[in-house]
Amino acid sequence: MKSAVENLNPTRVRLTVEVPFEELKASLDAAYKKINQQIQVPGFRKGKVPARVIDQRFGRGAVLEEAVNDALPKLYQSAIEEGELNPLGQPEVDITELKDNEQLTFTAEVDIRPELEIPDYTGIEVEVEAAEVSDADVDEAVEQLRERFATTSVVERAAAEGDVVKLDLEAKVDGEVLADGVAEGIDYTIGSGELLEGIDEAVKGLSAEESATFTSELKGGSAAGKEAEVAVKVNTVSARELPELDDDFAQLASEFDTIAELREDSRKRLEQSKKYEQATKAQENVLEKLIELTEVPIPEKLLEDEIQTRKHNLVNHQLGQMGMDLATYLQMQDKTEEEFDAELKEQAEKGIQTQFILDELVSREKLNVNQEELTEHLMRRAQSSGMSPDQFAQAVVEGGQVPMLVGEVARGKALALVVESATVKDTNGELVDLDDEEDEEEGAAEADAAAESEDTESKDAEKADDKKSDA
Repeated sequence: MKSAVENLNPTRVRLTVEVPFEELKASLDAAYKKINQQIQVPGFRKGKVPARVIDQRFGRGAVLEEAVNDALPKLYQSAIEEGELNPLGQPEVDITELKDNEQLTFTAEVDIRPELEIPDYTGIEVEVEAAEVSDADVDEAVEQLRERFATTSVVERAAAEGDVVKLDLEAKVDGEVLADGVAEGIDYTIGSGELLEGIDEAVKGLSAEESATFTSELKGGSAAGKEAEVAVKVNTVSARELPELDDDFAQLASEFDTIAELREDSRKRLEQSKKYEQATKAQENVLEKLIELTEVPIPEKLLEDEIQTRKHNLVNHQLGQMGMDLATYLQMQDKTEEEFDAELKEQAEKGIQTQFILDELVSREKLNVNQEELTEHLMRRAQSSGMSPDQFAQAVVEGGQVPMLVGEVARGKALALVVESATVKDTNGELVDLDDEEDEEEGAAEADAAAESEDTESKDAEKADDKKSDA
């Protein structure tokens, strides 16, 4: 077999493969055997029909077609290995010549991983926000904890800002009550902004058993995006009472004896969170710089497939689970379809670029993944998926996804290597020491770039879900 490689562009090649007919003998024998099992010829036992009879009865062309179909995958793979290529996706194969007892010639066009020149990344410098915790931050954290221990009691007065009201709602569009527009016994905190626009103004000043109507644009459900006339009835009005910020509260809400100890613990937790955010942002910024410095050609077909996959996942999985279509989602995100498509393309490009760059670093730096690292990563992925480690591991093995997980860990190590070599300063001009966060961050980021943008879409979808629930 002879093969030649023609570079059509930096990410696509055409293989021309010439195969002497004798190299098709095994596939021809297999073709005759397969056909033998499928036919009945008078005078011959099943499976014992001679080759010449098959040729006469069914035509030599049918045998050749079967043999070529059997041989092509193996011949293509041999040509790929001979050319030392890294193909992406399935090839487009064209049989250009088939001479019986002489030669088979075919071409195969396929996308390949581009050859990348990774620049010297040791000089990368990035800036992140300083990990500072103010007294106001601590006050806010303690206040949030205090809110969790608030109590309510029914009062005999008109509803005011901050009160909790129990409501019945009925939404009409064009005078018709919507099938999914009726809700009873909803608890709502006035001023929280968690329900329909205009409801705060409607219920303020109402006492128990009083009603009001207002108009609002529905954010979800069967009439999403339409103006509705909403009738609201107040069943009860309850005042919220917050506990005093004293030592008794500290003992109620925590393991600490004094409010001072509780505040100090809150400060430490906030500092840890800020450092974690700082390390995460450092990774993101270093990755952005690395992408800017590296020229990464992207195969068109791969980009198209990645865009379609991301769009399919968003529409059919994330939005589908919320009972929302793309049009409603775009309306809630205040985006046009053109803006959405442009963002999706940008995210897909970044994902592909990052994966190519980090895979190249894995190869260049000869980074390996050991069993302990793979197990730790599997545990983290299982936790984020909501499955037990055993269930997740079984699903990964049955789905043949182990190589994918190994790749994620290896790319995480590659990114950690680049971040370790970079200079990271905060907005105060101070050097940021990421050593304390490295182990945790290496697993958290995983730097599987393709997933990064998808997470962005997921977060947008979650925000949309929050808004949808308001309706």
